[in-house]
Amino acid sequence: MAGSGGELTISGYIQHHLTNAAVDVGSMTFHVDTLAWSVVLGLVFILSFRAAAKKATVGVPGKWQAAVEIIVEFVADTVKSTYHGKSPLIAPLALTIFVWVLLMNLMDLIPVDFLPTLASLIAGESMDVIAAGESHTYMKVVPTTDVNMTFALSIGVFILMIFYSIKIKGFGGFMKELYAHPFNTPWLYWFNFILELVSLLAKPLSLSLRLFGNLYAGELIFILIAGTMGLWQLPLHFIWAAFHLLVIPLQAFIFMMLTIVYLSLASEEH
Repeated sequence: MAGSGGELTISGYIQHHLTNAAVDVGSMTFHVDTLAWSVVLGLVFILSFRAAAKKATVGVPGKWQAAVEIIVEFVADTVKSTYHGKSPLIAPLALTIFVWVLLMNLMDLIPVDFLPTLASLIAGESMDVIAAGESHTYMKVVPTTDVNMTFALSIGVFILMIFYSIKIKGFGGFMKELYAHPFNTPWLYWFNFILELVSLLAKPLSLSLRLFGNLYAGELIFILIAGTMGLWQLPLHFIWAAFHLLVIPLQAFIFMMLTIVYLSLASEEH
C-alpha cells in the first residue's frame, strides 16, 4: 500500500499486522488474540477428535474417522520407537502437541487481511477507516508467531523434563547428572554443572525459538505479499502457501519429536 492519499505505508501495514491485541492487567500484558485463538483451536482439536471417537465403528470408517486413526497411529508409532521409558502420559501428550501446533500453524494459510478486517468491522470501524490505515483493532491469528505462545509450550515441556528426571532418578540422581557428567572428577564438578545447566536450559529455548522463527518468517512473507499487491495478493498468496504447506506440518512434527526425545532422555537411568 502506498503512502499517498492518507493510505497506510508498507512499514505501517506490516507493523499493524505484527501487533497483538493486548490488554494490560497490572504489571502484566496479555495477548488476547493469541490466547483466544489457541483456546479455540484447542477446543476444535478436542471436540473433533471426541466426535470421531464417539462415532467410531469397527466396519468401514468414515473419512474423518480414517484421518483421525491415521494421525493417532502415526503418533503412537513415533512414541513407541522414540520414547524408551514407561508412561501412559507421553502418547496423549505427543498427540495433543502435534495436532494443536498443526492447527495453530494452519492459521497462517488464511489471507492476512481477512480476519483482521472482519475484527475491525465487528468493532464498528468503517471500511474507509480500515483502508486509510487508521484502524485501532489488532488481530494476529497465528498463535505460533507469538513468541509468548511458543515459550509457554516449551516451558510446559521443560517442567515435564524436570518432573520425569526427579521421579525416575531421584533428586540426587538428577543433580548428579548435572555435576558429574561428562567428567566424573570432583575438581571438575563446577565445570560440569555450568556446561550441563546451559545444555538443559538451551533445550526449551531452542524448542520455542525454532517454531516461532519458522512461522514468523512465513507470516512476514504473507504480509509483504499482501502489502505490496493489495487486492491482487491472492495468486501470490496461494503460490507461497503451497510452499509453506511443507513448513506447517514439519514444524509441528519437529516440536512433537523433540518433546518425545527430551522426555525420553529425562526418563533414562544412567
